[in-house]
Amino acid sequence: MYDHLTLVAGRAHPQLATDIAKFLNIPLAAIEVVNFPDGEISVKLNQNIRGRDVFLIQPTGPPVNDNLVELLILIDTCKRASAERVTAVLPYFGYARQDRKDAGRVPITAKLVANLITKAGADRVLAMDLHAAQIQGFFDIPVDHLVASPILDEYFASLNIPPEDLVIVSPDEGSIKRVLQHVEHLGGSLVIVDKRRSSALHTRQANLIGGPIEGKTALIFDDMISTGGSIVGSVNVALAHGAKKIYVGASHGIFCGPTLSRLREAPVEEIVITDSLPLRAETQFHNLRVVSVATLLGEAIRRIHRNESVSYLFD
Repeated sequence: MYDHLTLVAGRAHPQLATDIAKFLNIPLAAIEVVNFPDGEISVKLNQNIRGRDVFLIQPTGPPVNDNLVELLILIDTCKRASAERVTAVLPYFGYARQDRKDAGRVPITAKLVANLITKAGADRVLAMDLHAAQIQGFFDIPVDHLVASPILDEYFASLNIPPEDLVIVSPDEGSIKRVLQHVEHLGGSLVIVDKRRSSALHTRQANLIGGPIEGKTALIFDDMISTGGSIVGSVNVALAHGAKKIYVGASHGIFCGPTLSRLREAPVEEIVITDSLPLRAETQFHNLRVVSVATLLGEAIRRIHRNESVSYLFD
């Protein structure tokens, strides 16, 4: 059914790789990935992939540096094993926040990492909900950029919230285009939180642009939840302006630093994320719901392998 298709999983998210393999009904490649005593990563493929179309499943989430280096080594392994084509499947792309020079003497890490992946030997990239869409242009190889909004919207649509009672909230001005996709699918009106960033770790939310929100159900969407500051700030602003119920949706649940205490205390009905990153046992709490993107990624892999269009997946 899938001539010459091989799935290779790194250690970043074995459960997602297993779910993708089940969807495609093919086994994961036999591979050994271990660490030397000094922390260096050792990789060995235990099967022939010569002339194969290889898809490497390895999100570069926490620990970001370890998972990124492992991805680069996996790519090099497959290229030296004479794979015909290597696609890096990145459900989450780390180092994406610094995508431009917004101050003097700072790096553009998103471009640097794109260069590393390309130089390692990747022939194409399959990513999902990049922090900024323009990161696709940092690669000198083809990039298929998926969005998780249809998966998230399918869940929120199942809650049967009347459109006239629904407000879709963008946590900052930069997320408006992304949030408009949710408005198109779910209905409701758009509201924007006026967010000001004082440093890499601190943001401040004060005002709402648009409305009204009083007495309505607010859905707050973002691409990621990292420390939870932006999301919880947006929740508090929505609550202060009279929102009746508040839900949060995000593509990537990074959950680092003080996130857990912030989210557990936040006055929200549910926090809905995808399984683009693995959840540690301690990061789970009563109103956290995880929806799977294995089918989305698996279908994209199938279509790329067969040289078919992936635009269908945006709907």
